[in-house]
Amino acid sequence: MLLTRETLPEAIPDIATLDELLCRPSQALIDDLRSVDGDIMILGVAGKMGPTLAGLAKAALPDRNIIGVARFSEAGVKDWLQARGIETIPCDLLDEAAIKGLPRVKNIVFMAGRKFGAEGDLSLTWAMNAHVPALVAQAFAGSRIVAFSTGCVYPFVPVNGKGSGEDMAPNPPGEYAQSCVGRERMFEYFSRKLSTPGRLFRLNYAIDMRYGVLHDIASKVLAGKPIDVSLGHVNFIWQGDAAAQALRCLAHCDTPTSPINVSGHEILAARDLAVKFGQLFGRAPVIAGKEEPTAWLTDTSQAVKLFGLPIVDTDQLIRWTADWVSRSMPSLGKPTKYEVRDGRY
Repeated sequence: MLLTRETLPEAIPDIATLDELLCRPSQALIDDLRSVDGDIMILGVAGKMGPTLAGLAKAALPDRNIIGVARFSEAGVKDWLQARGIETIPCDLLDEAAIKGLPRVKNIVFMAGRKFGAEGDLSLTWAMNAHVPALVAQAFAGSRIVAFSTGCVYPFVPVNGKGSGEDMAPNPPGEYAQSCVGRERMFEYFSRKLSTPGRLFRLNYAIDMRYGVLHDIASKVLAGKPIDVSLGHVNFIWQGDAAAQALRCLAHCDTPTSPINVSGHEILAARDLAVKFGQLFGRAPVIAGKEEPTAWLTDTSQAVKLFGLPIVDTDQLIRWTADWVSRSMPSLGKPTKYEVRDGRY
């Protein structure tokens, strides 16, 4: 079954259904990937979003080889991927020799990086977010490279505007976000030097039933915990839509590489989201703090022009999340920390 707005379920009853939905391709994704030759290798596949992207790629291109590369330190991820026909290669991407030993494929999706705990070992954060990209960019100079980045590379912008456009110069607070600028610069430098086509995929807050901005807010409303609205406005996007747009970027690479903002097209107030969950749960949210006039927000006009609006809209995400959280379904236990303003994770 293809993913369309008409085929979306009313609710997501369990993890198996969630996995199937996240890995269900649209016709537009299939068409874009068929226009690109070669296999696909995902570096850093074992993170929160990597398995979805790999499974989605395999579902869209069942006859192509999809390869997932990671350390695979978390139990079960390798088995999950292999059960879906995805080849797995254990690899420490800090090991230059190991990178050079990876197969040379036409299409690379780079998802490796370090965010949470970044302040605990800043040298490791910089190594993962800037040194590893330099190694990968040189090793795969003959490939297309879609490199995951973040909207956190931008400065804060007014919440009553459109958000940061791709032409806005990066100038973020905190060393984590600065290291993400470093990642982009390494891919940009070697793309220019080696004529490598690519895209810098500036993603703001992917949503899965088990984590994300909505999960964070809904869980606090249900538990009666305060919701800090000082960073009071956000963009977010369904993880399946984000993964599909990342894969579709392989058909829309530039030489040299160029940034593209990916998120929901709406700027949403955390207070309003809390109120909506409160209405669904039958309890008033506890609001703490006062909204600041600026936030990390992106203008996704370029992505909407290329890919259309996300298939799963905000109202659907709210209903799915409220149902999931109210039934005490599994959580990854990884808060987004969307409310952090100083860039310290």
